[in-house]
Amino acid sequence: MSVLGIDQITYAADDLPTSKRFFIDWGLTLTAESNDQLVFECLNGCRVVVARLGLPGLPAGTEEGNTLVEVVWGVQSDADLDRYAAAIADQPGFVDGEVEGGRRIGCTDPNGLALRLQRSRKHAVQVDCGPSNTWNDKLRINRASPIYERATPIEVGHVVFFASDVPTTSAFYRDKLGFVASDSYPGRGAFLRCAPEGGHHDLFLLQLPSRKRGLNHVAFAVRDIHEVFGGGLHFSRCGWDTQLGPGRHPISSAYFWYFKNPAGGLIEYYADEDQLTADWQPREFEPGPTVFAEWAVDGGLDGHTRRQKNAEAPSGKFLTEKK
Repeated sequence: MSVLGIDQITYAADDLPTSKRFFIDWGLTLTAESNDQLVFECLNGCRVVVARLGLPGLPAGTEEGNTLVEVVWGVQSDADLDRYAAAIADQPGFVDGEVEGGRRIGCTDPNGLALRLQRSRKHAVQVDCGPSNTWNDKLRINRASPIYERATPIEVGHVVFFASDVPTTSAFYRDKLGFVASDSYPGRGAFLRCAPEGGHHDLFLLQLPSRKRGLNHVAFAVRDIHEVFGGGLHFSRCGWDTQLGPGRHPISSAYFWYFKNPAGGLIEYYADEDQLTADWQPREFEPGPTVFAEWAVDGGLDGHTRRQKNAEAPSGKFLTEKK
């Protein structure tokens, strides 16, 4: 029994038209639309819902304003749902009912977020990826690496929240849902994956000195580093603002590019994260800029010039002048 990953997330936002344009530019497919709600899908069927802020029936969320209010995790079978229901039945906000023709259970986690579980509705996908040539292994022969004009995210890979009490909240996910610790900032941050074998983290909890609660970011997996760059350049050309990136995380090894999200928090393209097994030994880190990013471009790249934003344009004389 283990959680398979994120099946659906729900934002509450006050500007649905802007959110619609944002997520279409991001590379998601709009599958349903009403005056109160937008539904998007990633390549493997993972859903992103944007509901009107204040819509009756929406969970309260962990902070006021535009934010993520619900995370639905996927499991394999009805038997898994039975076992998880028994594990969380004593938790605040416990629910067990039918949503869109399928059973969905859930509760409120210790940080105040609505979490739900359902039989996964995602489907397997096969995508072409750009293999890398290293000194020892030549995986790309007689072919160029891909260049992407835009990104098409495969799924929501992980979510990151500011938590008022990281030890208590991380213990809840480990004890009740079977999550596994990957790495940590002792007492201040917890990287958790759904199962012993999988990507570096599906959930990251970070505790600020103020103990503020809320959304930090949602991360979308793309196929390779080239799609991180191509997707980010396209998104920049669409006029959306970079928060940081592109860059590389030393903890998970993933390449990233963060943008500001009008529906709440930040949003990330990422690829090439570490894959872990039960043999992995969690590490401890002291938070800091070089721990967060081995390298990163401040302000992003301009999608038109393909150069760092606000950087002085090169004269090009070194290419044309003759001595």
